[in-house]
Amino acid sequence: MIAKGKKNVLGVLVDATDYEAATEQVVAAAHERRPLALTALAVHGVMTGVLDKAHNARLNSFDLVTPDGQPVRWALNLLHGAGLTDRVYGPQLTLRVLERCAADGLPVYLYGSTDETLARLVPALERMFPALKLAGVEASKFRAVEPGEDAQIADRIRSSGARLLLVGLGCPRQEVFAYAMRPLLDMPLMAVGAAFDYHAGLLRNPPPWMQRAGLEWLWRLGLEPKRLWRRYVILNPAYLSRLAAQKTRIWKATPPPPATERPTTFAV
Repeated sequence: MIAKGKKNVLGVLVDATDYEAATEQVVAAAHERRPLALTALAVHGVMTGVLDKAHNARLNSFDLVTPDGQPVRWALNLLHGAGLTDRVYGPQLTLRVLERCAADGLPVYLYGSTDETLARLVPALERMFPALKLAGVEASKFRAVEPGEDAQIADRIRSSGARLLLVGLGCPRQEVFAYAMRPLLDMPLMAVGAAFDYHAGLLRNPPPWMQRAGLEWLWRLGLEPKRLWRRYVILNPAYLSRLAAQKTRIWKATPPPPATERPTTFAV
């Protein structure tokens, strides 16, 4: 188990952790009815913080930020000697946490994506984890929150008996949602990115060798070129140049302090 705390990657605080430690933190919070905000960041997630200081501050307030992508793991090893041998990939972490929730009888609430995706995801999860208790399922509204609606959403989630909330809204909407909703809930909130689509069978994982080589971005670009080309063609080189600047100390990459003010407008 590796849990070496938060490390500065381009000004974003990322945890030098592994699957076992991250899973234990989430499950412990679920048992203790304690809020905990988690997200798993690949290059796109880190760069979203680099380019948006307000979002950077939100990310730095998260209880746990795992290295979702191999390039983020490499950065932790290069900059801080973290000694991580594997990333903590959001979809895989989701399965590990759900396995524990099923074993421990901890009900789970799914929030985000579309009704169509959730209709495929629920039976897929039930096949994988027959003992899993799903306390509720709620699709995204794909709009901004209305006055008082956040409290209503929180009340639905709490009253369902859920002990864990999985949020699948896409980066950065899901991180803003988790940050905004954390004070209203007594459970861990996991921003899980494309995990809903993967486990619903709508997206295919790249071959293991591509994952190990940090080439998952190339696989996804091939699947969704029109939607993702800007993300990878622009942000990947920007990430590498900033990483080199931080390593050589040309750029200090000073992390902003964690955000404390709750947003009044965010996507639901």
